[in-house]
Amino acid sequence: MSEKYSAVLLSGGLDSAVLLAFAAQTAPVVPIYVSVGFAWEAQERRMVERLLASPVLSRLAIAPLATLSFDMRDVYPPSHWAVRGDAPGFDTPDEDVYIDGRNITLLSKASIYMARHDIPRVLMGQLANNPFPDASAEFFGAMARALSVGLAAPIEVATPFTTKSKTDVIHLGLELGVPFELTLSCMQPENGQHCGRCSKCRERRDAFIEAGADDPTPYRTRPLR
Repeated sequence: MSEKYSAVLLSGGLDSAVLLAFAAQTAPVVPIYVSVGFAWEAQERRMVERLLASPVLSRLAIAPLATLSFDMRDVYPPSHWAVRGDAPGFDTPDEDVYIDGRNITLLSKASIYMARHDIPRVLMGQLANNPFPDASAEFFGAMARALSVGLAAPIEVATPFTTKSKTDVIHLGLELGVPFELTLSCMQPENGQHCGRCSKCRERRDAFIEAGADDPTPYRTRPLR
């Protein structure tokens, strides 16, 4: 694959969908989905397929989806909320949904794929004020250096949304025409619908309200203010 391509780690969520559309405005991109064995992944992948087939994204310079697997269920126990698909509650803080090593896992698998396909740059959708240790500038810089050395290939990790809030990302997505109804930002979805009860649904609802934009999300239980 040409080195003009960049990779985008795509979960199917609101932030990564806007990141994909944003990156594809200026250069061709390869979306990468990494499955690790969490309860919501089958629904995420179905939503990703619908998103990529949408008129807005299908006309951009986006290569076919690369779906990778890195099963972590021998590390996270069956009782882990992400394996069970039973997320902490609506008003819980970010710390309650921290998944240790998440970005280490995603970048490790994706970078091997990238090195084998001559893709030197990967974009991730971390937002401002992310409190987790594997979302800091220090981490991403160190990880990029280690991956480049270990793979004997240039690997750059770019996080262009680290100065943006989710509200900012919604504004950008509206400008780009991203079909938000084809994104999934829920930790316990059912039949493609957001549960309306987890903290990710709360963050999504609040961001649309703050953006002054219509929320097209199909919630099973409509979040209340």
